[in-house]
Amino acid sequence: MAASSLSASSLSFASPLAPSLSLNKGLAKNSVSLSINGKSFPALRLQSASRHFRVSCAAKPETVDKVCEVVRKQLALQSDVAVSGDSKFAALGADSLDTVEIVMGLEEEFGISVEEESAQTIATVQDAADLIENLVEKKGSA
Repeated sequence: MAASSLSASSLSFASPLAPSLSLNKGLAKNSVSLSINGKSFPALRLQSASRHFRVSCAAKPETVDKVCEVVRKQLALQSDVAVSGDSKFAALGADSLDTVEIVMGLEEEFGISVEEESAQTIATVQDAADLIENLVEKKGSA
């Protein structure tokens, strides 16, 4: 597995905890600005839901595997057809009705309910897995 690295030329934070830092000049409160190899990225607004640091990553491999199984079953795919997180439903032969059936299968498998607006944003297995983990987390904290 190849490792990748990121070298930042400049990274600026604006925080109410450190308002006097010179890095904060020109940045809105609770924002971050990033410049990598001369390319600047716009300032991003940070939300403070709690005082805990939280990193949101892609769905767990187990979730992606379960989604792959549901997709394979719903589309009646042969065992030699590769299905991974990067797999697009359309590339696997799914039409809009198949996609609705996949979403219904995922709702049943994970015990969740996917709203129509959210379902329309799903194009890949990874999209579905990420959405599922988000919905399961919300369901668990409710």
